[in-house]
Amino acid sequence: MKRNHLLLALVLVLVGVMGCAPRPAASPQSQELRPVTLGMGFVPNVQFTPVYVALERGYFEQEGLEITLDYGMETDLLEQLGANSLQFAIGSGDQVILARANGLPVRYALNWYRRFPVCVISLAEAGIESADDLAGKRVGIPVLKGASYIGWQVFARETGIDGDKTDLQVVGYTQVASLTEGRIDAAVCYAMNEPVQLRTMGYEVNSLYLDTYTNLPSNGIITNDQTIKEDPELVQALLRAFLRGIEDTLEDPDAAFAIARAAIPEMDDEAAVTQRAVLDECLLYWKGEPLGYNEPEAWESGVEAMRALGYITSEIDPSSLYTNEMLP
Repeated sequence: MKRNHLLLALVLVLVGVMGCAPRPAASPQSQELRPVTLGMGFVPNVQFTPVYVALERGYFEQEGLEITLDYGMETDLLEQLGANSLQFAIGSGDQVILARANGLPVRYALNWYRRFPVCVISLAEAGIESADDLAGKRVGIPVLKGASYIGWQVFARETGIDGDKTDLQVVGYTQVASLTEGRIDAAVCYAMNEPVQLRTMGYEVNSLYLDTYTNLPSNGIITNDQTIKEDPELVQALLRAFLRGIEDTLEDPDAAFAIARAAIPEMDDEAAVTQRAVLDECLLYWKGEPLGYNEPEAWESGVEAMRALGYITSEIDPSSLYTNEMLP
């Protein structure tokens, strides 16, 4: 009889322990996923590797999200964000400043690129080793708008380059060919693109980096005031999944690149060599502690620079342009 009592007591203890144990999280298949569109602001590219990693490894699904990627023009995406017809997009901090100055209630929620990636490059044989060496030189730029153009203007302002003494030429996105064929002496580029291509081709390159002279907010996750106010859990869920994609990419770039390559079917074996080098360069711009954090000083510098260049004339509180409150 005592033995039966002891067995019953043991069963009750085990039941109590199991009842107190944490329940496993619901699998993605057992919950209804919420459709969410993420505006990408470009075309499929290895520079979006953390997004592809988060998708492939189910991090968005684990947050209850079914993500659709929408590639398009950054300015169009910001207009959709301002109208709340889109809740999330990847874009640059300078564009957030412009949009906010024009009355669009967009807000930067996660700082992805910890450095502004615009630079001025030249072939080493041109002997351009400082900003002063650009005087009288032909400088190619893709277009006279967007982050590249703003980056060039800020670079010229910070280094004291006299615009009248520099021949700025619009060359489209042909900086590599324009340099190697001698049509220009230097080019405004993204640090993880053209310089990497040229080095892969065997050229020695000199690079003058904008972030050597000033700190500006670059690419990150942008949302809007309405989504932050009415659905903060949605914002937090998307940011958590995205940060896991960044962490995994930084921890194991080889595995991350394999996922990115599968997401970009047009990348053949020859292109993969250059694109793997591009990813390595990107990692240098994504590292930072803590990941995702917005530096107030960068936004203050950004507003100051945009006002000095005449892009904004109204008073803007830099703290209204971003939030760190949605970060995990």
